Amino acid sequence: MTERRTYSYLGPAGTFTEAALEQVPEARGQHWRPVHNVGEALTDVLDGTSDAAMIAIENSVEGGVSTTLDALATLPGLRIVGEYLVKVDFVLVARPGTRMDQVKVVAAHPVAYAQCHGWLGRELPAHAHVPAASNVASALGILDGSLHADAAIAAPGIVQHHDFEVLADGIGDNANAVTRFVLVTRTAVPAEPTGADKTSLIVELPDDHPGALLELLEQFSTRGINLSLLQSRPIGDELGRYRFVLDADGHIHDERMADALLGIRRFSPRVVYLGSYPRADRKIVHYPERYADEVFVEARDWLRGLVAGAPES
Repeated sequence: MTERRTYSYLGPAGTFTEAALEQVPEARGQHWRPVHNVGEALTDVLDGTSDAAMIAIENSVEGGVSTTLDALATLPGLRIVGEYLVKVDFVLVARPGTRMDQVKVVAAHPVAYAQCHGWLGRELPAHAHVPAASNVASALGILDGSLHADAAIAAPGIVQHHDFEVLADGIGDNANAVTRFVLVTRTAVPAEPTGADKTSLIVELPDDHPGALLELLEQFSTRGINLSLLQSRPIGDELGRYRFVLDADGHIHDERMADALLGIRRFSPRVVYLGSYPRADRKIVHYPERYADEVFVEARDWLRGLVAGAPES
C-alpha cells in the first residue's frame, strides 16, 4: 500500500485553511495535521514531518499576511506549488438555545471582528468584544467557557464539527472578500507550465537610491510581464531597508520570465524564488507577440551567430 501523505494546516478543524486544503485533490484521504501557526506548518515541511503545508498568504481586504511573507523570506528550502482561493464569509454562533437578544459580548479574532464591524454595529450596537487567538478559538471558547462571551464570529465550516446555534450568517461587511492560500512543499523541480501560471519572488534592493524600485520593476516591464502583487516588507536589520514580494504572470520555463529572472539576479543582492505554479483562477496569461518565446530564442541565436562569426542572412 502507498504510504499516506501528511498535510499541515492551521487548525483545528473548521478553519478557512481547512477549506483551502479541501480544494486539493491529492490531499483527499491523506493525513491532515492541524498546527497552531504558519511557522509550525512550514517547519513541519522542512523537517519532514509533513509533505506539504497550506498557509494563507494574502487577503483581498487586509492585504498580504505578514507572518507568512516574512517566514517565506527567511526559511530556505521551500516552494509554492499551488494556490487556492477561499471566500471569506463569517457566521455568528452561540451555544444551543441562545437567542440573538441575549448576546451582549462577542468573541472574535481581531481581523474577523474588523471585517464584521459594520454588521455588528447595526445588529448588536451595544455589544462588547472579547479578542480570541483564532476564528475557531473564539467559537470553542464559548463552548468550554474559557471565553466570557455569549456568541462568537467564526468560519461557516465550524458547524460541521461542533454543535452550535447559528444566530446569523453572511455577517461580513465585504461580500467580495477572498483569502488566497498557497500549498508549500520542500524545494522541487517546477511543474510544467500550463499557460495559466504565476511566479512568486522575494527581492531585496541593492541599496537605497533614487529609482532603485523602478530599476527592479523595469526587469519585468521591458519583457512584457505583468505583476499581480507588489508588497514591501521591512528586512528588519535597520530602518529604511525593505524586501519586495512579487507575483509575476508567467512561468520560469517561459523565455521572457527566465530572462527577467536573470536580470533580477544581476540587479539584486538576494533573490528568493518561491515557485512557478498554476493560478487559482486558471486564467490564461496573455502578452504581446513581441514577447513570445520564439522572439527571445531568435534573438539569442542571432547573438550567438554574431559571436561565432556566422554571416548575417
